[in-house]
Amino acid sequence: MTQKTWVLPTREEILGALREADGPLTPQELALLLEVPADQFDILGKRLGAMERDGQLMPNRKGVLLLASKLDFVAGRIQGHRDGFGFLIPDAGGADMFLPPREMQKAMHGDRVLVKRVGFDSRGRPEGKIVEVTERAHPKLVGRFLSERGVTIVVPEDQRIKHDILIPPGESRHAQPGQVVTVEITDPPSRHAAPIGRVVEVLGAIDDPGMEIEIAVRKFAVPHEFGEAALEVAEKLPATVRPADLKGRVDLRDVPLVTIDGEDARDFDDAVYCEPFGEGRGAGFRLIVAIADVSHYVRPRDPIDREATLRSTSVYFPRRVIPMLPEKLSNGLCSLNPHVDRLVLVCDLIINGRGQIKAYQFYEAVMHSAARLTYEEVWGILSGRDALAIRNRAALVPQLQHLHDAYRVLAKAREGRGAMDFDTVETKIVCDAAGRIERIEPRTRNEAHRLIEECMLAANVCAGDFMKRSRHPGLYRVHEGPTVDRLRNLREFLRSVALSLGGGEDPTPRDYAVLAAQVKGRPDAQLLQTMMLRSMQQAVYSPHNAGHFGLAYEVYTHFTSPIRRYPDLLTHRVIKALLLGERFLVPPVRPPEDDFDAVPPARSRARPAEATVAAVQASIETWEQYGILCSANERRADDASRDVEAWLKCQFMRERVGEQFAGRVTGVAPFGVFVTLDDLYVDGLVHVSELGSEYFQYSESAHELRGERTGRRFRLTDELHVQVSRVDLEARRIEFRPVQRLGYREVVAAGAGAKGGAPTPPRKAAAPKTDEARRASESRHEGRKTKPAPAEAQKRGGAAKRKRRRQG
Repeated sequence: MTQKTWVLPTREEILGALREADGPLTPQELALLLEVPADQFDILGKRLGAMERDGQLMPNRKGVLLLASKLDFVAGRIQGHRDGFGFLIPDAGGADMFLPPREMQKAMHGDRVLVKRVGFDSRGRPEGKIVEVTERAHPKLVGRFLSERGVTIVVPEDQRIKHDILIPPGESRHAQPGQVVTVEITDPPSRHAAPIGRVVEVLGAIDDPGMEIEIAVRKFAVPHEFGEAALEVAEKLPATVRPADLKGRVDLRDVPLVTIDGEDARDFDDAVYCEPFGEGRGAGFRLIVAIADVSHYVRPRDPIDREATLRSTSVYFPRRVIPMLPEKLSNGLCSLNPHVDRLVLVCDLIINGRGQIKAYQFYEAVMHSAARLTYEEVWGILSGRDALAIRNRAALVPQLQHLHDAYRVLAKAREGRGAMDFDTVETKIVCDAAGRIERIEPRTRNEAHRLIEECMLAANVCAGDFMKRSRHPGLYRVHEGPTVDRLRNLREFLRSVALSLGGGEDPTPRDYAVLAAQVKGRPDAQLLQTMMLRSMQQAVYSPHNAGHFGLAYEVYTHFTSPIRRYPDLLTHRVIKALLLGERFLVPPVRPPEDDFDAVPPARSRARPAEATVAAVQASIETWEQYGILCSANERRADDASRDVEAWLKCQFMRERVGEQFAGRVTGVAPFGVFVTLDDLYVDGLVHVSELGSEYFQYSESAHELRGERTGRRFRLTDELHVQVSRVDLEARRIEFRPVQRLGYREVVAAGAGAKGGAPTPPRKAAAPKTDEARRASESRHEGRKTKPAPAEAQKRGGAAKRKRRRQG
């Protein structure tokens, strides 16, 4: 008698069982109803968790599973606004729901909530009422410690959180007024009560060097300190490669592999080597891309791996890096430093003369880096401009030339398949000894940068193809094309500048590449390229391969940076398992705490065809969870880096208030235009109140503000001379004003013919001069007509008073 194989219930089966039940069920009751074996409860729990994240189920505080379709409640996460209101971002997608300030008193930015729709606000937006806070996003907050009339509070640094946290007597850890502290919330907010907390860390004064980074890592919840368990495991690792580590590896120590990185790089993930291959018409290149074998030292679920999972990526700030791995690994044992043995996972490729990858193989190896080269040094050799470098690196010059030749055929193939290649201007912040900006300079990319980029792209493509051909789940780097709305807006904007994008309703990467070639050389090329990039969706990690639109690849993954990206480490584990004819059993994203020290087998001998359907389904869902986690943590790292850069730029510009600069409009919103200064590479806002005493119509498709009376337009790419009028360090905002206001004669000249004749003289209109009025104008960012409202200073006196306390 054969035993019946248990299959994980589908989502529809789970929803059907809940619909037919007499009432809501707990997960245990549902498992019994579906006849789920006791040893499979955890797999069912993962599926229920995924359904909750997707908004299909809504567990209440008691853990009972409620069907979203039977409730008027909408589950989602709150996105706060610095003016006190917020929006619910529904888990199941759809339109955002407006949450007025009175509702935001119950919750904070980032909290997960259940919301009941109660109608529409005065602007026609769906409005909601918070029914229940299901998950608090901020057990700890960073902010300024203030004391007034015996009452101590902490004002959060994140301006999207409008709650002041009350600090009871004896819970301040001797913090002094004005200092930056971390506070633990012991009693969350409610409609009638402010949150209560206690100070758990005193960071120091707001102007202390490096304080902007200390604030950012806590503001965005970036893990920045390794736990004792991870450090203990790292300390026990050897300092060098041991003879036992070489078993079964290919010895590449006689191959002159080199690393090529920036001058300030400290960890070296990749090394390359190239030589000619074949003769005649079949001639091409053999390219070896050797990547640090982090997976040899970091095992699934060990303390270092768990820390790396929480981080998912290294975070880069000016003058400081928060690594994904402990320094002994990131800068030592796993870094491909020169003249030492290192363990690597190799992608060995054959490229023909047309830049096509004809064959590849992966294998474990040991290498001995011949040199640590920089981009500038390599370009000096290849261009012939650095005679000293050519003489010092004479033994490596032939293989560098081979690498350059291989790059040329790969770049030609990139152009042939229609991949986009934008020449964007990257900037580098140069800081002084105190950590303040000394200058911001453009970072120029030469062919040495592009050479390494093409080598890494080729290896990543091979890794993705290997997983796809082997039908083994893993994380792909997915980049989908433009959405319908973004494509429509892009086409309308291009039409206004006498350009067009081919491809109709379904443009290809080649269509974008053709347009990118057309805009090169134009004075507005950078902004046009930015508009093209904004029309596309954000790249994410996913087990479902959908190709990479921007690079014009059918399959693509991340393989070349396991020291600083967790998805690359997962890809290494998959490849090494496949090399052994095994499967990599990906562990749960967050295993139980009591299983912390358990290191299960990383692989199983079971073939895909032999695996049960339930195991395959559970594996895919786990990979989906890793994709969501790594994508979210990647965005978190970007947000933290941008916050620090904005802080430093505000400090940089505080000393330049009153100075005048030339700039260009790089963004348009209903409340004003954003201008990037030509020489300083700093962005700032010209508020609509500074543009003239009239109503301005905002056109999203044309990216412009247009004066109703004068017809004067402010559009993307317009040149504008501005004066630095104000710097708000707390809001990370720089404000400009146009150097010259248009007088009546200039207005007449600008608007002549806009409405069939000269306009009437401009009437005086009240322009907001306070922060409160400016914010009120910005909050109406979805309206067609934009004009600043009068300040309501008395009604908002509390906010103004708190701001003075912050600054004082």
